[in-house]
Amino acid sequence: MHYENVLATIGNTPLIRMNRIAQEIPAKVFAKVESYNPGQSAKDRIALFMIEEAERAGKLKPGGTIVEATSGNTGFSIAMVSSIKGYRCILTLTSKASPEKISLLKSMGAQVVICPVDVEPADPRSYYSAAERIAHETPNSFYLAQNFNLDNAEAHYRTTGPEIWKQTRGKITHFVCCAGTGGTLSGTARYLKEKNPDVKIIGVDAYGSVLKKFWETHEYDPNEIKPYKVEGLGKNIIPHNMNFELVDDFVKVTDKDSAFQTRDLAKYEGLMVGYSSGSAMQAVFEIADELSKDDVVVVLFSDHGSRYLGKIFNDEWMVEQGWLECEPAEAAAGMGSTPPVKHFEHYAPAEATGSAAYFYSYEAMRDRYIKYYRTYRLKYKKYIRLTRQTLGL
Repeated sequence: MHYENVLATIGNTPLIRMNRIAQEIPAKVFAKVESYNPGQSAKDRIALFMIEEAERAGKLKPGGTIVEATSGNTGFSIAMVSSIKGYRCILTLTSKASPEKISLLKSMGAQVVICPVDVEPADPRSYYSAAERIAHETPNSFYLAQNFNLDNAEAHYRTTGPEIWKQTRGKITHFVCCAGTGGTLSGTARYLKEKNPDVKIIGVDAYGSVLKKFWETHEYDPNEIKPYKVEGLGKNIIPHNMNFELVDDFVKVTDKDSAFQTRDLAKYEGLMVGYSSGSAMQAVFEIADELSKDDVVVVLFSDHGSRYLGKIFNDEWMVEQGWLECEPAEAAAGMGSTPPVKHFEHYAPAEATGSAAYFYSYEAMRDRYIKYYRTYRLKYKKYIRLTRQTLGL
């Protein structure tokens, strides 16, 4: 079997069960791992679909220029599709984008324009405004506008949703997905809700984003906007692709929890996935006390971890954020959901050998510590919820 080009390999990504990391969660938890796409992210799906829809509509002509404002992953996918189809590609990013992402975009032939991150969307310096201006000033160009282009969500309605339904044999009960442009969440959710209205859709948002507050109040609150580290979720605008009526619950997660969960996915599941994947996994823990052994949870991991080697997988960066309490050299052995507990190895009896030596090893003791920590956290959350129900709060 062969493919005409790399675009034919987009989609049909695997569904992988989470085992060690999810052992304290009563439900079956599966990850839809989008890093198996050729561009290593879910954005391959929308880049190809939006560009081909623009071609069919006559909005994009041969030899033209594609312009987009992106957090990085969509940009790489657009650059990949552009290189194969022969388009010029200009991308605007915020200064929050990792150096790895910027290098990847340039390696695919894209022209990259970096814009400040802490400005209002309407500010001429914002990456939205810059993209609009560049598209207006560039002849024979087309601004994809993933936040407002409804083909974004349509791509996931036609591909991601049907794949998940087929892979779970229709048994999915919960879909957990980060919300950014809203395309992945809304498109997939629309298909799943059509197949079974009882499927629970859980959106994941960042502290510093406006999405969860808008879902709760139907009002845009600029006071919610604050800087945050995690990439690939959250917005300071309300994207047209975000269908809030499809969402049953929204969960906010912290930068720190997201980072440690991402590192855990590599350590315990062998999955080198991106920062927002840790956010999505953290959200599963946040709703764990609502799940039962009969539930089937699908959590979407949107991209690959290689794009974050200079950040969350870099111990020096983690120490700079104040998230690791030890020196970088000591941190290497302590990747996990909580800052590493140092010097456990000193407690091993001198005569311990074989399995006994392992029992007292740093690795084994630390793994037990994390297991007990997670178990306590889940039981504590359940206790608080039941207490509030009893008191009628």
